[in-house]
Amino acid sequence: MIDFRYHLVSIVAIFLALAVGIVLGTTLLQDPAVKSAQELTAQLTKTKDELRVQIDQLQGREAGNDAFVTSVTPKLVAGELTGQRVLLVETPGSSTTFREAEQQVLEEAGAEVSGRVTLTEKFFDPDRSGVLDGLVNQLKPVDMVFPPTATVWGKAATLLASTLLTPDQAQAGTPNAATAAVISGFETGGLIGTDGDPAKRATLAVMFAPERAFEGEQAETQLAALVSVADRLDAGGKGAVLAGSAANAGATGGTITALRDDGEVSKRVSSVDTVDMPAGRVVVVYSLREQLNGRVGQYGVGRGASTTQPALQTATPSPTQSGS
Repeated sequence: MIDFRYHLVSIVAIFLALAVGIVLGTTLLQDPAVKSAQELTAQLTKTKDELRVQIDQLQGREAGNDAFVTSVTPKLVAGELTGQRVLLVETPGSSTTFREAEQQVLEEAGAEVSGRVTLTEKFFDPDRSGVLDGLVNQLKPVDMVFPPTATVWGKAATLLASTLLTPDQAQAGTPNAATAAVISGFETGGLIGTDGDPAKRATLAVMFAPERAFEGEQAETQLAALVSVADRLDAGGKGAVLAGSAANAGATGGTITALRDDGEVSKRVSSVDTVDMPAGRVVVVYSLREQLNGRVGQYGVGRGASTTQPALQTATPSPTQSGS
């Protein structure tokens, strides 16, 4: 709503400038014409001022709501992810600010962040797909077999997921000995960057979507690659969530839109398009909890979102004792 009003203010300002230009440039500077132009200018100025006040009020309300949600977030998420390890995955063009804010909320929820993996532009470059494919075949365990229809990014993500994630709680926090050289090989090739100790496997993953839409001839291929990575991360552990902003979800060429448009992947991987808001960061935690329980959802306010948040869990009332 605020963005729309900003546009409206801009349009009013344009008309105001046009009105002034007409007054200054016309050769019919007669009293009726001047008076009419002055009245129009006054009305447009009044409308602009009124809209400016409304925008200020809405921004104030939004800031107040965000401050309130931020203050109660520790209580809203307390214990939701206790005992879980979460891997954070950044993609080219994703927001470091959103990732840092989400990491704090995940830790408030009781999760331990195993580390961070940053997928570089080289990883998603179609012109380098042959190099990526060769590296995957070189590093994968002998017993790892890919489906015939798997893309090079699906193969690479499967290998990374087996290295960084596990669905077995007993293996969480331990490295996968069979893929010990994978992280080093991908880093040497400039395909990923790491922080923390992601080799000690996590059970869940949060992947942050690029905040820009892909354009050009290779956009469709790159979007499919990103969606494939999110899907393989989900398969490698107990669940995954793709997080980004509503602007990304609503844009043609946006990763969240592409995931939601994929009828199969959207049945497995959850998405949240409000990670730029305090409330959205809480929803990411709830979505991970929902993934642990075998459920999936597309949440937020952008295109393809089913609702703003998962259904809140309610405690089962204790049976009353007879005679009480």
